[in-house]
Amino acid sequence: MAVEIDLKAAINAVSDVVQNRPRPLREFDQIYMKTGDMVMQSELVSRWADGKRLAFIGDGDAISVCTAYLSAKGIIDTGPAHITVFDFDERIVKAVTRFADRERLDNLDAVLYNCLDAFPHAEPYDRFYTNPPWGASNAGESVKVFTRRGMEAMHYSGEGMIVIADDLELLWPKQVLHRIQRFAVEQQFYVSRMMPRLHAYHLDDAPNLKSCNLMIASLSENKRAIHSEAIRGGDQLDNFYGRSASPYVRFVRERQRVDYGRANTNEYEFELIDDEV
Repeated sequence: MAVEIDLKAAINAVSDVVQNRPRPLREFDQIYMKTGDMVMQSELVSRWADGKRLAFIGDGDAISVCTAYLSAKGIIDTGPAHITVFDFDERIVKAVTRFADRERLDNLDAVLYNCLDAFPHAEPYDRFYTNPPWGASNAGESVKVFTRRGMEAMHYSGEGMIVIADDLELLWPKQVLHRIQRFAVEQQFYVSRMMPRLHAYHLDDAPNLKSCNLMIASLSENKRAIHSEAIRGGDQLDNFYGRSASPYVRFVRERQRVDYGRANTNEYEFELIDDEV
């Protein structure tokens, strides 16, 4: 269903979020969605999770912040009751919390968390969202890890939105999609909807590669107790962030408070007028 929004106001709001967002770390497959698609995706997420408690398992794109911000500014009239971002990058966690504090977004917070650790929260969420490493070099094993943590966040009852590669020409995105759909079925979920080839990215080595929204829902409406376990070895970790890029970092720490809307002082220097004298 098409929903009319003030496009200029929406783009300007998402621009505020992008200014606050740290730069991507390509070695951890942080690849950011283009701004126009962020507007569309945030509006979609706000409707899909309207009134629900929503967990983001990683969120380099900052769709969580966009969703909360667009709703708070009245640009869209739906939105989650609460959003929590779980990310291993402290720069992202602090960028979320600083923005939420500055804009008085009381329904948005963030937790420093690595998906290879046991999931920390006991109170179940209603929805989860993840845009994980796409699994080109590990047949989707990295996607499965992020998806499992999302299911655990909901105590295996609710709905999830998984953003993964989708391409008509390449074979590996089809293989990953097949494996993730099969994994969802094994966990008593089913594919409720798929929105193909929806998003574009700032990706130098594959500028035309797009992603889809794979939306899953649990067969049971009953929450159940979970026993979440850490992952510390095995084939599942091979090529986790791409070819020959297995996990070796628990957390990315922020060295200093950075105002992401301004140039870093190590990016420039001044040549003074007086130097010419």
